[in-house]
Amino acid sequence: MHDIEPHYRWRNIYTAEEDSSSPFYGRQYSEFEFTNSVYDHYIHPQWDDFGSHTLYIKILYADYEQGYSIIEMIGEWNDCLYNDIMLLKRDIIDCMMHEGIHKFILIGENVLNFHSSDDCYYEEWFDEVNEYDGWVALLNFKDYVLEDFKSANIDSYFIMGGKVNEINWRTLNPARLFEKVQAIVLKRLT
Repeated sequence: MHDIEPHYRWRNIYTAEEDSSSPFYGRQYSEFEFTNSVYDHYIHPQWDDFGSHTLYIKILYADYEQGYSIIEMIGEWNDCLYNDIMLLKRDIIDCMMHEGIHKFILIGENVLNFHSSDDCYYEEWFDEVNEYDGWVALLNFKDYVLEDFKSANIDSYFIMGGKVNEINWRTLNPARLFEKVQAIVLKRLT
């Protein structure tokens, strides 16, 4: 896992550590010191720690005018043991929503599994983004992880599965990715 880097092709147009509205503003990274891990596997130092023991993220892009953000994830999403959704919602999402972000694209191809707890924070997130015609889309999560979301009855809070899970996002720039996801979202809502 230590050689899985966050997507870096967009770094020439956006970096969260240089964005004064980002929760990671001013963060510095080492290319040589591996300090974060998912269980006993070190992860690349470019991933951002937000307080979870097993889940890390990277804000790949934020557009405050259009009100969307693209966030890549790695690790185990564990609400049962570590309440990851609470940490994500309170320490990252709430900050971004305060800055005008209400549409979230979560890229989960490196999310290994999901363990649920209750749905309170998912419901809160859903209600808050809906006030601004926002949404949360899960992109490229593994099928068995999506099944875990369905089993926990939190799939209704997300746009997930089907065409949104088939987007080859790495070939697109952030604006084009947002357009594609937004088009799918609008079709599903109408």
